[in-house]
Amino acid sequence: MKKFAIILSGCGVYDGSEIHEAVMTMLAATKLGVMYQLYAPDIEQMHVINHLTGNVMDEKRNVLVESARIGRGNVKPLADLKLEIYDGIIFPGGFGVAKNLSSFAVKGVEFTVLPEVERVVKEAHELGKPIGALCISPVMIAKVIQGATVTIGQDKATVDVVKTLGGNHVETDHTGIAIDEKNKIVTTPCYMLDSSLAQIAEGAEHLVQAMIKM
Repeated sequence: MKKFAIILSGCGVYDGSEIHEAVMTMLAATKLGVMYQLYAPDIEQMHVINHLTGNVMDEKRNVLVESARIGRGNVKPLADLKLEIYDGIIFPGGFGVAKNLSSFAVKGVEFTVLPEVERVVKEAHELGKPIGALCISPVMIAKVIQGATVTIGQDKATVDVVKTLGGNHVETDHTGIAIDEKNKIVTTPCYMLDSSLAQIAEGAEHLVQAMIKM
């Protein structure tokens, strides 16, 4: 049985993992007979957003602790992730990718990637293990793996960032995937387009299916 590590960035689209994308990734894995383990970095979030108003709140939260909300408590520190026991890694989207796993939300094309995240992406790549990325996560993959082919859908500004980073971009629809056979990367746009929940589920399933075949 295949086993994937799913890497979260908190809980909630505006300051953590996009919950629908995370859950639909977990569901896709389960439906397709793939075991998974959730991981997240044990760090403080960039900030906390009131998801009702969109305003920044005057409090602090931890990415690992918040990710445990999605995993019903079953989430491990990213520092403990050992790639040799997994067949691939997947990054759901959400602003947490751009705020907690990287500095993309603040620095744009000049962003950096959290060292723990960069480590696992590079290790997976070096070991020839598939890497899945949803929504905005492909931008982070393009930063770490030079020449990666990814999709974020059709958003021109983000496509330009991918190209500036030296990546290749493939336009896709709501449930489509881009497959980089050379680098073993599979990506899907999710909420980078105006996707429905059903389309998120379908895109996640397409992504996991492609990773299994790799």
